[in-house]
Amino acid sequence: MRIDVISLFPDFIAQCAVFGVTGRAVERGLLSLHGWNPRDHAQGNYRRVDDRPFGGGPGMVMLIDPLRSALNAARAADPRPVRTIYLSPQGAPLTQAKVHELAGRERLLLLCGRYEGIDERLIAAEVDEELSIGDYVLSGGELAAAVVVDAVARLQEGALNDAESAVQDSFEDGFLDCPHYTRPVSHELGSVPDVLMSGNHGDIARWRRQQSLVRTMRRRPDLFDESALSKADRKLLEQWRAEQAEPDTAS
Repeated sequence: MRIDVISLFPDFIAQCAVFGVTGRAVERGLLSLHGWNPRDHAQGNYRRVDDRPFGGGPGMVMLIDPLRSALNAARAADPRPVRTIYLSPQGAPLTQAKVHELAGRERLLLLCGRYEGIDERLIAAEVDEELSIGDYVLSGGELAAAVVVDAVARLQEGALNDAESAVQDSFEDGFLDCPHYTRPVSHELGSVPDVLMSGNHGDIARWRRQQSLVRTMRRRPDLFDESALSKADRKLLEQWRAEQAEPDTAS
């Protein structure tokens, strides 16, 4: 997979290809990451990439021509079809389902805005979709692009040393992940739940599923629709509620 990023700070994007899972994906030839600076495509001595907004107001707006030229150069670098995405607070929320869709493509072209944003005419003419990583405003699209790169990279086949890790992640089945524990078994902060030490894989799987359901219900009720649960999931939830209702008999 190839990802091109249009940014005034391409060195920032390049760092995404150095560390962790993304770095491993690059090393294994599963992903290539390329930065393009619109300032390299600007005209004049000052290489200007922005100007004041029509209608007045604070801030600056990124110019059409330097961005358009950078987009065209990036597209011409590889003949495969590419989807152009503008990282923007006005975009649709980035979800794990969307990440899976993007990860299945051969090429992505990510456009990072700065200042007050990008001339709307360029967005209408050159962008296939807008994506947002959350309901807040960043100084630019680079951090959002880095999030997309990381999320997509880890889904490339062979990027993770254990492919099962991705399957068990939060949101893969619509719910949050269950709690995880490691050594030591006993600690001043608490002990590992007995079921995880039992060696009974069936019980462990049921406990993890139950914890995933409960955690989603408590922390992300917007994702939780109890009426849509399977019969097995409803039973796990009923068991948990029954356990919570039992009186504490400890002395």
